[in-house]
This record gives sequence, C-alpha cells and structure tokens, in this order.
Amino acid sequence: MTMSSNFYNFPSVSSKAWKQQIQAGLKGEDYNEKLVWEGADHIKVKPFYNSEDLNQQPPHHIVTPKSWKIGQIFYVQDAKAANKKACDALLRGADSLYFILPSPETKTEELLQGIDLLTVPIHLELQFASSEFIEKITTYKIPENASFFIHMDVLGSLARTGNWQHSMEKDLAYMVQMANDLPNLQTVTIDGALFQNAGANRVQQLAYTMAQANEYLNLFSSQQFPVSMPEPVFKVAVDSDYFFEIAKLRALRLLWETLASAYNAPKTCHIIAQPSKRNKTLYEFNANLLRTTTECMAAINGGADTICNLPYDAIYHKENEFGERIARNQLLILRNESYFGVVSNPADGAYYLETLTDQLAEKALQLFKNLEASGGFLKSLKQHTIQKKIREQAEKDQLQFERGERVLVGSNAYLNPSETMKENIEIYPFLKTKQEKTLIEPILEKRLAETVELKRLNNE
Repeated sequence: MTMSSNFYNFPSVSSKAWKQQIQAGLKGEDYNEKLVWEGADHIKVKPFYNSEDLNQQPPHHIVTPKSWKIGQIFYVQDAKAANKKACDALLRGADSLYFILPSPETKTEELLQGIDLLTVPIHLELQFASSEFIEKITTYKIPENASFFIHMDVLGSLARTGNWQHSMEKDLAYMVQMANDLPNLQTVTIDGALFQNAGANRVQQLAYTMAQANEYLNLFSSQQFPVSMPEPVFKVAVDSDYFFEIAKLRALRLLWETLASAYNAPKTCHIIAQPSKRNKTLYEFNANLLRTTTECMAAINGGADTICNLPYDAIYHKENEFGERIARNQLLILRNESYFGVVSNPADGAYYLETLTDQLAEKALQLFKNLEASGGFLKSLKQHTIQKKIREQAEKDQLQFERGERVLVGSNAYLNPSETMKENIEIYPFLKTKQEKTLIEPILEKRLAETVELKRLNNE
C-alpha cells in the first residue's frame, strides 16, 4: 500500500490562528498572564513559535565543531602524578586534557610524557605570568598540527582577584610575548564562567564576555601591545535552563563573529563549557548528577568544542577517582549511547531556539554598546560598575531562592531532615574571603544554597 504524498502537505497555520485556538481553550482567561512568562534575562517566552517569529530572516547558520571533546581537568601540584592521572583518563574515555598550572616551575616534559600531542588536545591554564615559563614552553617541541592551548587571561585574573599579578603593563606584555613567540597556538582566553558563577544573568554574561574580548582587541591593536589577535578561547559556565543555555552558546558565537569582523580578527573561536557551580548543592548531592547531565546536554547542542564535566561531589570532596569517573562517564553515555553529537548544528532552524538566540544576542549587544560608551570593560571594572550589576542580579536570584521561586532539590525543597554532611566535607564548600588590599573589588563566585547549607551544618 502506498501513501499519497498529499498526506504530508498540511496547510500552513498562522500565529494568529494558533493563538485563537489557544484563547478558545483558555475559556476567557488572559493569554499573556496564563501562558507567557518572563525569565531572568527579561525575555518573554511564548507557548508556541513558528516561522513568523524569525522576522522574515533565514535561520542562522552558526559554524559549530563537527565533534566535541570530552575534557578532564587536572590541578597540577606534581607533574609526574598529574601525568599518570592524565594517561589513565585517556584510557578511560577522556580525549582532551586540561591542566591547571599554579607554578611556573612545572616541568612540561614530565607533565606531557607519553601523550600523543597530534591526537590529544592539550590545555595549559597558567595561574601566573612568567617570561621564564614562556621561554621554556617556546623551546618545547610542539608538533605543528597539534591542538595546543595556553590559557592566559590577565583581565580575567584581575576581575577574579582584584589585583594584577605584577602590573597591567607587565601582565599584558607576557600575553603579547606568548602570542608572538607561539603564533600557531591559541594563547588568549576570556573567562566568562566567572560572571555566571558570580550570579550574572545570561545577557550580562554575554555582554561582559564580549566587552572583555573587545578590551583585548583594543589593547593588542595599540602601539604599546602590538600583536595579531589569535583565535580566542571562551570559557563558559552552563546552568540547567536547557534551551536558554543552548541559545546562549549560539549567541556567543554570533556576537564574537560580529566583533571580530570589526577588527579583522579570526571569526572562529573555541568554546570550553563546564557546568555551573552556582546551582550545585551540598545536601542531596546526587541531584547534582541530574543538573550536570542537563547542562552537558545543553553545552553539546549549543555547539561547545570541549566539555569538562563537573564531578557531582566537587564542591565538598577533594579530587577522587570515583567522582571523576562518574563525570567522565556521563559524557561518554551522552556521546555513545544517547548519540549526542551525531547530528551537527541540531539547533539550526528550531523556531524557539532561533528566536531565543536572536533576543539574547540583541540584548547583550545593546548592553555591550552601553558599556563601551561608558569607557569599556577595564574602566567599568575599576569603577566597580560591573561588580555592582552582577551583585544586584545575584541578590535578586538569592531572594527568589529564599522564597522558593527557584527550587534546588534538597536545599529549599524536598529536604531530607535525617541527611548529615559534616563528616563528609573534605574541602570548604562556601565562599572564602581574604582580608587583603585589592586595587578593585573582586568578582566573587557564590552558590545559591550556601547560606541555608551553612546554617544546616551548624545545627547538625
């Protein structure tokens, strides 16, 4: 039996017709009040979308990676020990290694021994600015076709700590030296994850990330710090608001392409995504597995190049084999059993996602322009404008959490009164503040559940 092709030729239905049908079903209740809601980004979400929502514009063709990498993060206190863990992670499914280096004394040869640099992307995040290390890594034999990243973000370090590592001139000179000595590597990173984990909404995250990138572009085109801008790396934190986070990553690529065009810089970028810390909980910690799974799914569908999952117990346990294995296996299951990544650009053409992408990009671009008109990223940091705006948004989110309008299972809803955690804590899971003098107010990361968890811990 053959089915007529006319079976699939359904007549198109206008938005007006859909809305009329919905309005009839509401039996007199107001459509906007009942079904349209507004999120933290002041974007109104409708119950349905169709081609009319694209404003006669064709869907975006956002260039995303053909495949994404399963990254694993290692804090390097001992190069040989970190190398051993990294080699084991590669055997267990990781295919990209991210090393955080706290000291310029780290021996690169020991750290990367036995690792095939032609097949395994390597990330070195430098928590220091050292010309000696730059000279050392320059003499290290990195294959020409290797995917090798050196993450330097002196503006991000200033925002996070409140101080330059040495001085503005010296810190930027190190970045210029790195970019000039290693022109084939990606050596400039913009850490947008800080803004998310501190409480910024998505529009603020995108705008401040672009403002920070623009600050580098301006500095590197000056006579004092002349260097060709390499393809940048953007670090982002992803929360559990699935569709909005997909749209956020897509909007990030659109905004960077627009900004790069103005400076004749590379229009492509590398995005490293990691689950947010802000919504993770100490109590009912297994719920963190559900949160990170949703967040990794959003990162994949949003087009991240590298995804470094956050272990479910990362906020209160030291690095441990079980937590790291579970985090890695979540990504392996998404790739190999759920087939995430088989389809390239899965969000292309989805009316809802296309509309969210446009709205986030437009709002972020307007905020970015306002920030530039007032002097740019660095001036706004020095005037504490960015810190104030993030703090105000974080306070709004905190109030919603305390009212129960933002639910975190195990913290402000569905509590298990018999659960105790005091004996399980290996690292301090709350905001740490140091009494030290800083040039500017630092941007501080803080989880939503910290206040109620600390009170509950004290009552155990």
